[in-house]
Amino acid sequence: MEQLQFRKSSYSVGNPEQCVEVAPAPKGVRVRDSKGSALNLLEFGSDAWAAFLRSSRSSA
Repeated sequence: MEQLQFRKSSYSVGNPEQCVEVAPAPKGVRVRDSKGSALNLLEFGSDAWAAFLRSSRSSA
């Protein structure tokens, strides 16, 4: 498995023990729970991730 550079969500500041981490991947992004292992990853394609970000920003 390739080495991924995960970063924590900016919304995780208040509770660093329970957060979501995101890493760029060759075909999009990978998302994981910070408590989970590398085997428990969700992968989203670039188009799906962009749609998610647009949707989350418009509802904020």
